[in-house]
Amino acid sequence: MSLPWVRLDTAFPLNPKVLQLVEDRRYRAAFAYVCGLCISGAQGTDGYLSPTSLPHTHGTPRDAQALVDAGLWVPTSAGWRINGWDEYQMSSQEHQDRRARAQAAAELRWSGHGRRRT
Repeated sequence: MSLPWVRLDTAFPLNPKVLQLVEDRRYRAAFAYVCGLCISGAQGTDGYLSPTSLPHTHGTPRDAQALVDAGLWVPTSAGWRINGWDEYQMSSQEHQDRRARAQAAAELRWSGHGRRRT
């Protein structure tokens, strides 16, 4: 299930890995990283990006390699894993569970069964 949003640390521009990309004038790779977060969240892949998703990040194979070299993406046998996804992003399962709890609470609230009678 897709996520409605992903987290991006406000200190992202000051991350040493990003600063190295900027120093190397790899701005497109930095943008591809942010787009990769969005693509993975939208597709519900929990931080995994396939080679077919690379054009949707607006990145190139060279950008992907720059992200691997910077330590922001980790190569896998089937593409890349966004480093730290599990640590900072909600998993698709967590999102589904959270949504189900919210729907159940809303149903209870709107059905009148959750209201106190005075």
